[in-house]
Amino acid sequence: MNWIKKVFKGCAHKSSEGHYHGHYAEDRQFYAPSGSGDAWREHENEEIDRAIALSLLEESQKGRRVKDDKSQLEDDEQLARAIQESLNFEPPPQYENVNTYQPMPVHFPTGYSRICAGCNTEIGCGRFLNCLSAFWHPDCFRCHACNLPISDYEFSMSGNYRFHKSCYKEQYHPKCDVCNHFISTNPAGLIEYRAHPFWMQKYCPSHEHDGTPRCCSCERMEPHDTGYVALNDGRKLCLECLDSAVMDTKQCQPLYLDIQEFYESLDMKVEQQVPLLLVERQALNDAREGEKNGHYHMPETRGLCLSEEQTVSTIRRRPRLGTGNRSMDMITEPYKLTRRCDVTAILILYGLPRLLTGSILAHEMMHAWMRLQGFRTLSQDVEEGICQVLAHMWLLTQFDSASDSNGAWTSSSSSSSRLKKGKRSQLERKLGEFFKHQIESDASPVYGDGFRAGHQAVYKYGLRNTLEHIRMTGRFPH
Repeated sequence: MNWIKKVFKGCAHKSSEGHYHGHYAEDRQFYAPSGSGDAWREHENEEIDRAIALSLLEESQKGRRVKDDKSQLEDDEQLARAIQESLNFEPPPQYENVNTYQPMPVHFPTGYSRICAGCNTEIGCGRFLNCLSAFWHPDCFRCHACNLPISDYEFSMSGNYRFHKSCYKEQYHPKCDVCNHFISTNPAGLIEYRAHPFWMQKYCPSHEHDGTPRCCSCERMEPHDTGYVALNDGRKLCLECLDSAVMDTKQCQPLYLDIQEFYESLDMKVEQQVPLLLVERQALNDAREGEKNGHYHMPETRGLCLSEEQTVSTIRRRPRLGTGNRSMDMITEPYKLTRRCDVTAILILYGLPRLLTGSILAHEMMHAWMRLQGFRTLSQDVEEGICQVLAHMWLLTQFDSASDSNGAWTSSSSSSSRLKKGKRSQLERKLGEFFKHQIESDASPVYGDGFRAGHQAVYKYGLRNTLEHIRMTGRFPH
């Protein structure tokens, strides 16, 4: 055996040299034998035992080093495979302009550690995710919407937030406010929908042609889970507009008094008592046909200032709601108009919210005031434009006091207007803002352009000076 040879060689060497430096921390000297043979044999046996022990120690350390090198090699091979898989990974295509990724579970090799980007703790042995340039515990890689772990092969990103694909669609894909379904894409793959410019109600384009009704007041489409009220003349009214709707002539009288007080506050009192009547759509259309002159806002007329003698059908008692939210039991009666002055009556379409009814009434009252004041026959854009200015001014008084240095706006309203302003609900204020928006954004050349020209003139020169200029020239001042 090799180690036996080494022992004996070492013994001869040590004997000849007289000393030996072994593997221990201290040196020892051995002298050549000078006494009996037994002493020499005893000394030789001790040297053999020591050599055997040293050789066993060397073999044990060598075996341990081989085992450690083999384990290290296995760990290096596992890490190399994991890195290679990560480098070969390709992300899938994007989903709806939002990054879609594939989290990749990797078996963590023994002897290496990573910090989880979710909980900021060390990732131990076992499965983990290598995604978004970070490492994650599988349970820490969660959806921002539902807060559940993302175990799907693909997921979506919005900003720095991770989502299940289904959660992302639920949160970001637009839904139709009418049918409550996800709005489908068009043939080009784009999401296409319609939206009201004021209410921002989003709906599928198909609802513009499938008979889905709109509220005749606020123009919002009827959601499938909401029942609109069907009026006798075929119009639909949403429940929010119905809450403040003026339904018969008697109910409208306090509002009529409020408009009269508003004109008096502008020093524009209407001296004659002009009858006010609420009528159905057909009665309003019939009365319009009986007028010789006048311009009417299409596609539907909501108010008229009459100058001719005729008989109209007015609503004496408001209808009640019956089966299927249909109005019923409405009582009408004929009303004969006689010509005592240049204005015989003001007709207003029934079933509209109070603020819309008031703005229409303020508009028609301006027609009546100018006729009674003897204004010349004006161009349509000037007459309708200045009437829209007064309607807009009245709406402003219902929420805010307004004035300017030229007296363009009234700084105070009637006591009843101030009382009513204090009772405005958020919903009614929103409706009032919408009716103002309708006047301001009207695209028609008569009502829309006429209002904007009149509003600019009144803002620049004041209401009184503007009206005097119109009386003298028939045009707005520039």
